[in-house]
Amino acid sequence: MTASSTVAGTPEVPAPRKAEGGGKPGSVKGRKRGPSILGRHPLGLLFSAPYLIFVLLIFAYPLIYAVYIAFHDYFFAAPGATVSRPFVGLQNFTDAFTDPDVIRSFGNVGIFLIINVPLTVVFSMVLAAGLNKVSHFRGFLRVAYYVPYLTASVAVVAVWLFLFSGPGLVNQILGPLAPNPSWLINSGWAMPSIALFVTWKQMGFYILLYLAALQNVPNELYEAASTDGAGAIRRFFSVTVPGVRPATVLVLLVSTVTGANLFTEPYLLTNGGGPNGASASPVLLMYQKGIEQGHPDEASAIGIVLVILVLIIAFFQNRFAGGRD
Repeated sequence: MTASSTVAGTPEVPAPRKAEGGGKPGSVKGRKRGPSILGRHPLGLLFSAPYLIFVLLIFAYPLIYAVYIAFHDYFFAAPGATVSRPFVGLQNFTDAFTDPDVIRSFGNVGIFLIINVPLTVVFSMVLAAGLNKVSHFRGFLRVAYYVPYLTASVAVVAVWLFLFSGPGLVNQILGPLAPNPSWLINSGWAMPSIALFVTWKQMGFYILLYLAALQNVPNELYEAASTDGAGAIRRFFSVTVPGVRPATVLVLLVSTVTGANLFTEPYLLTNGGGPNGASASPVLLMYQKGIEQGHPDEASAIGIVLVILVLIIAFFQNRFAGGRD
């Protein structure tokens, strides 16, 4: 028996093939290379490039430049003029936040968020759950809720002023229970009135978010809950609320960011933050300081602090509302 013969009763094990081109044994010809620097689908990056450029130009660059302005003695100059803008450290922040109007504006927007965000989440979720069960006029009702969101604030403000002015419809209905002074010129009711206005106007958008989330909640869960004897309210809290939790996190984040950027409503409804700054928002003061008073450095300092506070609030919302899932 030769050396190449196999032992009786044992199969012959073939020798490993030598890779073509001098490669190591066992290697496969034409093995795919790792992902390139553009990823596995570079065409997708090409299609998303316009939006990426838009974000960089419209959001990232102004934010970075605002940080630069906030730490320098910055002021507007004629085009082409060379002026000195020295580094001043935290001086702009000190000047801005020693102004009691700035501190009050942050308190005002805090009141706004405390009223607006919970009302937005609750009413949007309840109305979306109701619309999801409606079989007749479903399209009409969805459009009806969405129309205020699409309508320009300037046009809708006229209706709100008609309702909540001194001789307005709301005061006529309330009679002696109506506040004096009236809603939008009352320092205690101006910001809550604006919060109610924004809640009503933007609710259609959030209803659509919840309607989209409800399509992913299986009907079998509702049927199982009904079989176990759960009523409509119990099914809502046991099935609907957990089922749309990701949408709730999104609504919390979007409504908080939108509320922190409050500008148009106090500018139009209360003539720029009245009465006596009771409805002024940080963004409104940024406009007044940066554009009207010529202090863009202090306005940028206010904006940087506002961004940091919104990020902190959004972090805790995402953490405690279950967004980590």
